[in-house]
Amino acid sequence: MVSVEKFNWKLIRVWMPVNVIFVGMLLSGMYSLKYINVAMVTILKNATNIITAIGEVYMFRKRQNNKVWAAMFMMIISAISGGITDLTFDAVGYSWQLANCFLTASYSLTLRRVMDKAKQSTKSGSLNEVSMVLLNNLLSLPFGIILIILLGEWRYVISTDVTKDAMFWVVATASGFLGLAISFTSMWFLHQTGPTTYSLVGSLNKVPISLAGLVLFNVPLSLPNLFSILFGLFAGVVFARAKMS
Repeated sequence: MVSVEKFNWKLIRVWMPVNVIFVGMLLSGMYSLKYINVAMVTILKNATNIITAIGEVYMFRKRQNNKVWAAMFMMIISAISGGITDLTFDAVGYSWQLANCFLTASYSLTLRRVMDKAKQSTKSGSLNEVSMVLLNNLLSLPFGIILIILLGEWRYVISTDVTKDAMFWVVATASGFLGLAISFTSMWFLHQTGPTTYSLVGSLNKVPISLAGLVLFNVPLSLPNLFSILFGLFAGVVFARAKMS
């Protein structure tokens, strides 16, 4: 039903750097959520916008206006104040999240550059979003298997009782479909726009994610920490408006 580009070693070699960053992004994101609550992870992700915008200046010679830099400064203030006032502060979690910000920014920047280069490595001279998603996810499987073995997580998967629960498989399958949807829409969006636009639109989803995370997981909050989270959300909206202007 869907036309898919035939893969070759030249195309795989071109795409491999993107895939390595993609796997690192997923891994660091999982580990950061293990130690930090959803709201703080979401606010700290604002640093991704800053890194992406700076990366675009150097990689694509794309200049940002003063409003964008002002919004980024607000994001930095929010991230610092959020860390200082976080009642559940965890240095390991914050380190993983910082790594995730760099990897996420690197992923969008590298992916945007590789998209055009990858087309030259195909017989048809084009590469649609379905082919890119399939290529990205297929190449991630060997890395995932190696990491599962190296980190010893396969022992937990074999011995845990949660895998015997039917609801676990329902949720895991739903997660897989959502992951596919995220991959496809991300590829399409980046193909149509650019890395910074991709990041700024992502800034807007921080509002519902942060609020839902606070409510659903009963996160312990102080008034200063709540203010820093709200300020970070406001900074994300200001950033989006600045980019659109």
